Amino acid sequence: MMMKKIERQNLPKVPEGYKVTEAGVIPNDWEEISLNSIVSVLEAGVSVNSVDEIDAYSHGKHILKTSCVFNGHFDGCEKKSILPNDVKRAKCSPVKEAIIVSRMNTPNLVGEIGYVAKDDRDIFLPDRLWQMKIKKDIDVNPKWLAALLSFSPFSKKIKDTATGTSGSMKNISKTAFLSLKLPWPTLKEQNVIAKALSDTDELISAIELLIAKKQAIKTSTMQQLLTGRTRLPQFAKYSDGTVKGFKISEQGQIPEDWNYVAIGEFTDCTAGGTPLTSKQSYWGGTNPWMSSGELHLRQIYDVAERITDEGLANSSTKYIPINSVLIGLAGQGKTRGTVAIARISLCTNQSIAAIFPSNKHSTEYLYYNLYSRYDELRSLSTGDGGRGGLNLNIIRALLIPFPNIQEQTAIAHVLSDMDAELVTLEHKLSKVRDIKQGMMQQLLTGRIRLPLAHQP
Repeated sequence: MMMKKIERQNLPKVPEGYKVTEAGVIPNDWEEISLNSIVSVLEAGVSVNSVDEIDAYSHGKHILKTSCVFNGHFDGCEKKSILPNDVKRAKCSPVKEAIIVSRMNTPNLVGEIGYVAKDDRDIFLPDRLWQMKIKKDIDVNPKWLAALLSFSPFSKKIKDTATGTSGSMKNISKTAFLSLKLPWPTLKEQNVIAKALSDTDELISAIELLIAKKQAIKTSTMQQLLTGRTRLPQFAKYSDGTVKGFKISEQGQIPEDWNYVAIGEFTDCTAGGTPLTSKQSYWGGTNPWMSSGELHLRQIYDVAERITDEGLANSSTKYIPINSVLIGLAGQGKTRGTVAIARISLCTNQSIAAIFPSNKHSTEYLYYNLYSRYDELRSLSTGDGGRGGLNLNIIRALLIPFPNIQEQTAIAHVLSDMDAELVTLEHKLSKVRDIKQGMMQQLLTGRIRLPLAHQP
């Protein structure tokens, strides 16, 4: 008797007006249902031969990739062209207000959900995707249902049902999926919740489009300013008002008052090193040590690792000056050719080249020039077919379009301002996404109820 009393005391307190169900703590006036009671069919497509290209053939028929669904959204552009001989075998096209489910995928992506906004008869599901249709006599808002199924507590339950001996591929059975228990408000409340989340999605999409537009403008501006095709007004004319022209160099057309200069002619560079990882006494000190995996941060104000003075003394790593431009030297991933700026003095590993600042060049101008040449940097290699890596000799020999330092600085300021605007928009996007997650947490569980007065 005493044990039962203690167990009751340890149970979480249920707020007044709520009840405990298998679907979680939900309002008293909500029901609990199983997916099986509302779903009429889970239909899969078939596997067909395809090429990973859009509109590769005149028939215009495509098979969806499993990446077409993520976090409640469906992207019909994630598709491949079906080989002409296999077009007749394809079946099951997405239909408006259906929900697509990734029934077989990697452990992270299996169970992903996507709401279909419109019919598309030219694309088809593969056998790894289900199309879920709701029974005709069920009052449901499909957008709300897609949001609910992609909401982390329920998304996790779906993923947890996935089985398979392979660590890279998991499968969800129809029985397990349809047995999922869900909270079920009235259609009116579903509509209100779906509208609130949809409005937030529209805001997220608008910010994403603005970021893409600003990024495209920045890319175009870089191409113009860093090559001298477009000059800032204060540098476009001589003091007598004559417009500055162009000259032909071995590297192509360039402003007549610019030159191409190798990096090694105006500064120098170095590479770092890594203290023995087996020596515990080399690690955990006070000296910041940067790995090449941190180059994606672009502006380096801090790094994850620290080494001791002993580790510094017993390795080839060394401190580099503040405002050195950093380049990834090795790696088949995205790291090789990635450029950053060290905003603190730090040490680096051997896969990073540090180009020192000087009074002859603008660090930011050099950074933007190299940043804009990512593909070119990756193509430069000491190995066969671009599989090797960059080295200090290659870096020193890189030719840079070189205006005077005043123009370099002015160009860098324009591009820095664009970057600052992009960072502000990225922060705004992140904040709105966080707000949406909070809204889902509150609205989909009924913790916060929206007014229904104006909802039909």
